[in-house]
Amino acid sequence: MTSYEQDYQQSLKDPEAFWSKAAEGISWSKPWDRVLNSDNPPFYRWFEGAEMNTCYNCLDRHVEEGRGDQNALIYDSPMTGQVVKFTYREFTDIVARFAGALASRGIKKGDRVLIYMPMVPEAAVAMLACARIGAIHSVVFGGFAPKELATRIDDAKPVAIVAASCGLEPGRTIAYKPLIDDAINLSTHKPSSCIVLQRPECAADLSEERDCDWQELVAAAEPAPCVPVAATDPLYILYTSGTTGIPKGVVRDNGGHAVALRWSMKHVYDINPGEVFWAASDVGWVVGHSYIVYAPLLHGCTTILYEGKPVGTPDAGVFWRVIQDHKVKALFTAPTAFRAIRQQDPEGKLIADYDLSQFVTLFLAGERADPDTIIWAQDQLQVPVIDHWWQTETGWAIGANCMGYGMKPVKLGSPTLPVPGYDIRIIDEKDGKTEMARGEIGVIAVKLPLPPSSLPTLWQNDEGFVRSYMADIPGYYKTGDAGYIDEDGYLFIMARTDDIINVAGHRLSTGGMEEVLAGHPDVAESAVMGVQDQLKGQIPVGFVVLNAGVNRPEEEIQKELVALVREKIGPVAAFKIALVVKRLPKTRSGKILRAVMRKIADGEPYNAPATIDDPAILTEITEVLAKAGYPVK
Repeated sequence: MTSYEQDYQQSLKDPEAFWSKAAEGISWSKPWDRVLNSDNPPFYRWFEGAEMNTCYNCLDRHVEEGRGDQNALIYDSPMTGQVVKFTYREFTDIVARFAGALASRGIKKGDRVLIYMPMVPEAAVAMLACARIGAIHSVVFGGFAPKELATRIDDAKPVAIVAASCGLEPGRTIAYKPLIDDAINLSTHKPSSCIVLQRPECAADLSEERDCDWQELVAAAEPAPCVPVAATDPLYILYTSGTTGIPKGVVRDNGGHAVALRWSMKHVYDINPGEVFWAASDVGWVVGHSYIVYAPLLHGCTTILYEGKPVGTPDAGVFWRVIQDHKVKALFTAPTAFRAIRQQDPEGKLIADYDLSQFVTLFLAGERADPDTIIWAQDQLQVPVIDHWWQTETGWAIGANCMGYGMKPVKLGSPTLPVPGYDIRIIDEKDGKTEMARGEIGVIAVKLPLPPSSLPTLWQNDEGFVRSYMADIPGYYKTGDAGYIDEDGYLFIMARTDDIINVAGHRLSTGGMEEVLAGHPDVAESAVMGVQDQLKGQIPVGFVVLNAGVNRPEEEIQKELVALVREKIGPVAAFKIALVVKRLPKTRSGKILRAVMRKIADGEPYNAPATIDDPAILTEITEVLAKAGYPVK
């Protein structure tokens, strides 16, 4: 196998040769005319002229190549007490029949299908069935508010919605059908079909003219074959929040996506066909698309679809139980999951109850992985803990410690090195052109063309694609993150560009302060944001969640935290306030809502995003800030 250095250099010098070799791992019904069409930058197209089918590459081909009796997907649900295993042969048959059910409703190649599902196997079935017949799926996180759902219906204009009757949360059942009905009433575009999976926990009322029962439709359907599509045809649309409040529909193509994701399983995660990979995410997020459904199946692995939480279903040992029971080799989750586990079980006592001898690597992504969380996980699990960095827009890692080449030395706070295909530069925010010196913070940008799987555009919005990502630094993709590259070429992601604060003319990273706070032995989790200050422009305010069982006076801990930031970062940070809260407001994918917290502190109006995990937390944040003297409204 070639070295990381060799592959990285070739991927930049001759991307067409590099990615055409990687494309040998995919089955094509028609070869490409050009590996890369770069005639109309920034609109690049990979594997132009080629035809293939993503579902065939995920399922049928593995049956044909002898993997029919291997598990393709394991559904593990502490919410229902079920564990169900599907072999590649079984899963291919189930997907083919549901694809036939979609076709029986008149759904065809190029049509959009909106999927509104909880973490059940049928969510993956619906995605793959769309891919099988060439329909474009758009998965919306189950339980999203009707207004947000309506916005996505009007943008994607789906001919059908595939949904479940309900989602299950610890202690409550969320009925989905009333939310869908409200969304359709609000939307201008009206889907012609709504296919509902009836779950035993909550039956939905179906209207005769539009709605149909999943099981009844499937029972009457014939299996559908795979429909070849162009490599450049969209596989899916995934909405990500836009700064204007209008969601951006990130488009993923079929060909480049399949090539990059299959390649990443071995080279980034060091997973081989037949091994068990678990991404503890949700199909509503990009991680769920890429690493619950597509990448593991493209590579012939066994994937875990888990319906539960890291704590409380039933306890902070459930991740270890899943790893033990299904012989998971690698787990990929968000740092917030580990902070929740650590908060409940600070000494990791529950780990001793399980056999983790098959477990090799923990991968973290989705938000900054603070060094303290990484060290805790390393110490408790005794396996490498690998931070890596990517975005909805790319669909896979931009920066990583690519384990398939052999592990590089870990630097805490760094996702290590650029992944082959990504030419990362640090650009001065002031002029949008000058490259920063090693060690200096700037805007992280990627020189075009982006590698396969990265978004070719936004759905029906080329202008928005250019404005959002390409216009500010011509010739580059602007990531929206700030950071630096050190003398060894290691990448450090410090914050979103919005989270670099200006304290009396000094540009400081809130992420750096969060690392210091998280290093305190009593702190489970922290967040820092800059709030308005008449004298200094902005000053940092910290929020901390304490470990379970901490009984010391809060004032004492707060003084220690202020002293710690002064010691590690210096008086220049002007850090004087650390507020203790029970929980931090987050999206359902685990991202802390720093911008919302900042607006509360500054007394500005704000909208709680539809993705918020629990809106009640914002009330507590408001009360804590008001008590501390902030001009909250």
